[in-house]
Amino acid sequence: MKKMSLLLTAMVLSACEKPMPLESVEALVKNPKRLEELRLQCRDDRTKLGEAQCNAVTEAQRIRFMGKGTPYTPYPVKLFHTGTEVRR
Repeated sequence: MKKMSLLLTAMVLSACEKPMPLESVEALVKNPKRLEELRLQCRDDRTKLGEAQCNAVTEAQRIRFMGKGTPYTPYPVKLFHTGTEVRR
């Protein structure tokens, strides 16, 4: 009986363990060394680190590589001769 209560207590305490806090995408973009550490951890064992944290790592890696981007600003393209110029 004593072993059973000890086992039950251990199970309850392990279930109440707090999850690791997630590091934000912005914090990871500013800290490339930490981003590289987490990227390698996600590559090795994604389930240990957690899906949400690995998604944040992926997004931070994308932002560092591609940037935040610029809005699309289309410019008119002249594909054909307009006929206003005289050609000889």
